[in-house]
Order: sequence, then structure tokens, then C-alpha cells
Amino acid sequence: MSALIKLDDIRKSFHNGDLSVEVLHGISLEIQSGEFVAIIGASGSGKSTLMNILGCLDNPSSGQYLLDGEDVADLDADELAGLRRRTFGFIFQNYNLIPTASAQENVEVPAIYAGMSLHERQARAEELLTTLNLAERLDHRPNQLSGGQQQRVSIARALMNGGRIILADEPTGALDSKSGDDVMALLRAMHAQGHTIIVITHSREVAEQADRLIEIKDGHILSDTNKIEIAAANHATALPQSFGQRDTKSMIRFNDFTESVKMALRALRANLFRTILTLLGIFIGVSSVVAMLAIGGGAQKSILEQINAMGSDLLLIRPGMANFRGSGGIATLIPEDATAIEQLPNVKSAVPETSSSVTLRYGNVDYQSAVTGTVPAFATSKSWKMEQGDFINNHDLDTYAPVIVLGSTVADTLFTNGENPLGKYILVQKIPFQVIGVLAEKGAGFGGNDQDDIAIVPLTTGNLRLFGQRHVRNITVQVENDALIDATQDHIQALLNERHKRQDTMITNMSSIRDAVTETSNTLTIFLGSIAAISLLVGGIGVMNIMLVSVTERTREIGVRMATGARRSDILMQFITEALVVSSIGGLLGVVFGLGVAAAAEAMGLTIQYSLAPVILAFGSAFATGLIFGYLPARKASRLLPAVALSSE
Repeated sequence: MSALIKLDDIRKSFHNGDLSVEVLHGISLEIQSGEFVAIIGASGSGKSTLMNILGCLDNPSSGQYLLDGEDVADLDADELAGLRRRTFGFIFQNYNLIPTASAQENVEVPAIYAGMSLHERQARAEELLTTLNLAERLDHRPNQLSGGQQQRVSIARALMNGGRIILADEPTGALDSKSGDDVMALLRAMHAQGHTIIVITHSREVAEQADRLIEIKDGHILSDTNKIEIAAANHATALPQSFGQRDTKSMIRFNDFTESVKMALRALRANLFRTILTLLGIFIGVSSVVAMLAIGGGAQKSILEQINAMGSDLLLIRPGMANFRGSGGIATLIPEDATAIEQLPNVKSAVPETSSSVTLRYGNVDYQSAVTGTVPAFATSKSWKMEQGDFINNHDLDTYAPVIVLGSTVADTLFTNGENPLGKYILVQKIPFQVIGVLAEKGAGFGGNDQDDIAIVPLTTGNLRLFGQRHVRNITVQVENDALIDATQDHIQALLNERHKRQDTMITNMSSIRDAVTETSNTLTIFLGSIAAISLLVGGIGVMNIMLVSVTERTREIGVRMATGARRSDILMQFITEALVVSSIGGLLGVVFGLGVAAAAEAMGLTIQYSLAPVILAFGSAFATGLIFGYLPARKASRLLPAVALSSE
């Protein structure tokens, strides 16, 4: 019958720069299924290196290793992980339990990577620990267990997936005599059940309890003594097939994201303060993105609403700057210009305006405000509704009627105690005007100026009785079709140039202003978002640094997971998941806080625009940050050799 393990001229060298040291010098041996073998040697003899090669934790420099007739050299890293998972069980001198996991969770680790269901592996782990007299210690962590109890947990873990071959590295080295005897008794019991037991030890007393003793010194086998003949076939059939040699092709690949998250939370909880500091960078970045984009979007919305309230389909015509002389101006624009402009295509209305600051009086109240002389189309072009009463009409314009329409601020100032202003007479520059209407409130305009601090009179009346002039200060043109506003602007400019025999006017396109404001606001929003993104980037670098530290601190744990069957992709997933969990928690908290800051700003009177896009952007960025900055540390962890990781201090 072919040997379970066959080594042929196995050599192992370690390199340190140009220096190469050979530790194993042509080891050849065979181990049959069901044997109880002790490999004994002093410290530095090469016995631990030999164990690492036997357990597929390390690769020989040369020679051939056949396991059950299969050349181990032909297997890649994942196939070796599968071999360890379904064939080997490891018992270490220092137990190598995961400190953040309970006894039951430590025992479950090999089954997780084997794809065993949660219920099945919990039941299996509980059964094994109960058999080893640890039924009352299932929820205890390693630091709550004695040395002997920890070693029994390690033995249960070795048996979790069947453990056809048990490799015990100095299993009694860290135990007292009583606990050491108990462990050796367990190993003999496992041997009786059909497990192949290989004990690595420096103790002659421990080695003498095995059926076969192999002595190694300076990388050479000195002796190989069999005490009894091994009935290999009888031992092999005693193994529990339900948990023993599983077909790797039928195994479920470890891809339970929920399990990854649970392990990540457990690891992060173990270093809570450091985790909080890592969260802080992501938290600040995400909350900044959410708050700044909400406030920036609100500011843009407010400005655009003000422009739209004024009318985005408007053209504002004023005297050219060379002819503009303050409030008095010169006779560049006249009411007839507005009448001529109204005849052009695509012109809905042309509203001439003249304004001046005057003193208004009602009773004992004097108030300084702006009075505008205009025409009936003013209210329509400005999209200004009436609160009460009527706006001026063509009859008022034709008859030079002394009537006035008040803005809400002027009305509230002159008429206190809720007195109705309609029908009342007020003095405008000591001239009586009858109030015929009150405009609806508009609020603050550009620069925070009060748009409701205004009074409207017929243009004819104002020019004759208040302003003492015939020309107008500006003409506001409303177009029919916004899409043709640029062409209409050109036609108006050409008309005025022809009427005035020169170009002495300038036209402001409100649509262009809106576009310019939108572009400026977008640029500002991007700028604010970029500043916040820098905070997020800094947070991402923090995640990477912390994960690198975590990989360094948990190198031995990584080795244990690999020894129990974790593939490189499993280790990669675990550490990436930890980075994603940190980033996701920080992202969620940042979103909540950012929305809270936006709500506080809204309560203080700022216009805020809530939208889903910034929230998705910020949280998505946090998630991507965790993925990107967590990848390199995770990759570093997954590339470690099991033997190297296990030897880490």
C-alpha cells in the first residue's frame, strides 16, 4: 500500500541577502496512514521547518513531497489551502487562538473556510468542545481560559474538518505536567480513532509515547525507530466521513459577506479607540461633502429663484455708460422708444421706468423710499402679483392720474395698527396721491436689498409732477420666446441705434445673467466639494495606515487562518471588508451629521437644497475610499506565507 506521506530528498534553504543557509539536507521518509509518529530534535535541528513542509505551510527548496500519491509541488496557493483545510489539523505550542473570538468561534474557523453552514458548524464545534470537557467555556475568550483549556480548544479546532493528519508542534511545551499528560492522552485517543498523528517535540518523554520515533539533528535524520507494526487500513477507515475527506470541488467557496462583516466588527471592536480615530477622518470628509453641497445648492437655488422672479425672459435697456450721469441721466431713452420696441417680432412688452428717492408721508409718519414711474405692463413683466387693490391702468396713464401702488414694506411702515391703505391719500413730495393697491411681498433681492421698499405711480404722472423730466431711466423688454432672446436683443439694439443715430444704449440679457450665475454657482459648488473631497482623501489614507498596522499586529492570526484552510482570496476579502466596514460606518455617521448641519443652517435662515445625489456621492466616495485604501494592506496580508506568518512575534 502506498504511503500517505512520502518525502524524497527534501531540502530547505533560507536566504538573507546573498547569504543562503540550508536547514534541511536531503530528508527522505515515509509515513503510513494511521501512524503515531514523534519527530524529536533539539532547538535548531530543523524539526519545525520539517513540520511546516509536512503541513504544506511552507515549500521545500528542492526534492519531492507526495501526499496520498499527489505531488504537492503541482498545487497552487488555493489548492494548498484546500489541502490543509480537508486533510490537516494543527496543534501549536502557543495555541495560536484568535484573541478576539470565543472558544466556539475559534473552533468554527476551519469550517467557515470549508463553506459549512452556520448551524452545522456551531453544532459541530459545541460537540467537540463538550467532548473535551469545555461545555461551560464555549463563550469564553482565550484570555479567560487556562493553558490546558486553550490547548484543548486548539485540538477541537484541529478536528473541526476531520483532521485526517494531526500535526502537533510542541503540544505540551507551554503546559504543566498534568495538562501535558491530558493533551497526550487526547492525542492517543485521536490516534485510536484513526487519525495520523505527527508530534514535533524536543522532549524525549513525550516522544516515547509515540509508536514511531524519528530523531533529527542539524537537518539530517539520525534514526527512525518503529515500536509496533501499523495496521494502516484499519486506522484509516475509523475516521468520521461526514467531516473528513471532503471533495474540494463540492465545497462552497467562502463568500458569505455577512460572516466577513461579523469577523470585521469583532476585530474592530478589539481596538475600539483606534477604530474611532479611523472613523473620524471618513466622518469629517463625508459630512463636509453633504453639508457643503446642500448649502451650495441652496445658495444657487436662491439666486436663480431671484433671477426667475425678476424674469429670465427679460432684456434691460439703459443709457450707455458714457451717457449715464446718476439719477438724473440724460434724454437718451424716451417712452416712444418703448412703443417702437413693442412693434418688433418676439417682443411681448416694453416697459419704460423712471425712479427717484422721495419722501412719503401719511399722518405723522414720514418715510424715505424709491418711487418708480412706469406703465401697466410693469407688473406682468416682473411677475409681481397684487396683495390687494389694483395696479395702475392705461386710463391712469392717459389722464396723468395721481394714484400710487405701494410695496408691502412701505404700506406696513406708513399704515400701522392694521389700517387698510386702500383709498387713503399719502403725500409724495407734498403732493397728494391716492393709494389704489398694495403689491404682494417679494422679499430680499440681490445684495439683500428689500424689493418691497417701493412705490409705483403712472409714468406720465411721475415725469410731470415728481421727476420733472420726459426721458426714462431704463426700458424692460419681455420676449415671447426665450430661445430667440439673443436675436431679439440684436434687433432692439439696431432699432435704437437707428432712432438715436448712434449707439448710446446698452442691453443686459437676464437669461445670460442667469446662465453666468449658474455657471459660477456650479464652479463654487465644485470648489466646496473638492475641499470636502480632500478631507475624505485624508481619511482614506488614515484607513490605509490603520489597516497596515492591523495586518502587522495580526500576522500570526493570518497564519492561523491560512493553516486552517483560508485561501488568499479569503484573507483579502476579510481585510477589505474591515476597511469597508470602517468606511461605511464613518460614511453613514457623516451623512447624518452633514444633513444635521444643513438643517441647522436652514433653521438660521439659509436656503438649503436637499437632494439624494450628494448623499449618494458622499457615501459612495466613502465606500470607494475603503475599497481602494484597504486593498493594499489586504493584498499584503493575503500574500504572506503561512509558515512566515505563524512565526511572527
